[in-house]
Amino acid sequence: MILVLLGPPGSGKGTQAKRLSALRGWPQLSTGDMLRTAIAAGSKLGLEAKSFMDQGNLVPDSVVVGLIAERSSQADCKNGFILDGFPRTIPQAQSLDQMLTAQSRRVDKVLLFQIENEELVKRLSGRRVCSNCGSMYHVEFSPPKASGVCDKCGSKALIQRDDDQAAVIEKRLKVYQEQTEPLVKYYTDAKKLKTLDATLQPEQVEENLLKMLS
Repeated sequence: MILVLLGPPGSGKGTQAKRLSALRGWPQLSTGDMLRTAIAAGSKLGLEAKSFMDQGNLVPDSVVVGLIAERSSQADCKNGFILDGFPRTIPQAQSLDQMLTAQSRRVDKVLLFQIENEELVKRLSGRRVCSNCGSMYHVEFSPPKASGVCDKCGSKALIQRDDDQAAVIEKRLKVYQEQTEPLVKYYTDAKKLKTLDATLQPEQVEENLLKMLS
């Protein structure tokens, strides 16, 4: 099973990808993680990606898809994998399809995490991260046991990331609507899209997700 999770930032894709990966054994492929690993390893694609990043430019789709091709050919991806955060545009989706076709594979299903912008702003602006160990919290939905103190490491450095500021969130959602929402039609036309109500509790979302995959 090759699965694409589609939805705006804060819709819960990452949470469900981790749960599903643990349950089914399908690796969660993060383009950000793959880029960092390739750069650290000094691979050909990693060095190519670094040359763009060092100049402040976006890494071309061809390089990102190349990294996915390399990663997806590894043994742990034999029975499938989960893509969270890629593709983000129709050209990326087309490149992904071409790469998978060359491997005699295909995207099997695309799950769209559907949620209103107002709820997303509420979710994202309330997030707090421990700057010491990276643990995530939410001021309303999952606060630490002691106010302002990380449950895991005891640090009092719980911060709001710059990209979780309300004004920045609005910009991120606008980019998503302009670049990524056209993928809804792309995958609907391909008869691969299923829609999830992402406003539900994570356990309910997981239950519905598993039903769609059965």
